[in-house]
Amino acid sequence: MSPAAARSQRIDDLMEKASLLLESTDYFEADAHCSRALSLALAARDFDRMARICLPLQEARRQRRHEALDAPGAFVLTALPPAGAPIAPGRYLLMPPLVGIQAREFREVADRQKSPTLVLVREPTTRSGRWPIVGVGTGPREPFVVRVLVDPPAHVNGVNGTLPYPPDPAWFIRTQESLGDAAILKVPRGVPADHHVEDLLDALEAVRDHEKLIQAVAQACREAVGTPPSPTPRRRPIMDNPNSF
Repeated sequence: MSPAAARSQRIDDLMEKASLLLESTDYFEADAHCSRALSLALAARDFDRMARICLPLQEARRQRRHEALDAPGAFVLTALPPAGAPIAPGRYLLMPPLVGIQAREFREVADRQKSPTLVLVREPTTRSGRWPIVGVGTGPREPFVVRVLVDPPAHVNGVNGTLPYPPDPAWFIRTQESLGDAAILKVPRGVPADHHVEDLLDALEAVRDHEKLIQAVAQACREAVGTPPSPTPRRRPIMDNPNSF
């Protein structure tokens, strides 16, 4: 068997296992298998397989998101839990001095514990009284950073921006959807097809549970099937400052 055929077989084996894991409701392992298969397919420029992987990946993440929203736990954090501390299922709002990159660390720990969480990070309140919500993913040279300004929950203390209790699930859903929509809009257009796929994957790391973003990855993969590799490296212009709105 050629190396290319062996890699294709490895991807197919991972996805067959992912399907079985979805049937058994082991959504964390299903997600992990899909993610590994997606990385292998990207390395092989197998955009057709990548597009097909997106549907089970979307289902695994949808179910994890539902479990997080249905859990009774709701938490506001200003510091990460101590190393080794158990993370309860539920929704989490991380607040200053925590920053976006630390949400990724928190989610990685929760994933290792197989604890379903929906995590959002807010930055300091703006002069308008609105909250900047931030997501951070990887990038070819610097992190992919997306922000969206949202209205805080109705029960926020307007004097100091404190929360007497965590936002309700509806606020989390609405805010996470807005952040994912902003990530899709932030991804550059008019770039080579393979670059567009990778740019969307960077955005998906920033807002990993957003279904329309996963669907955008699948569509970009379908459009990239049969296209030649771009001869130029994938880079965002220096003037595209990811820390700006």
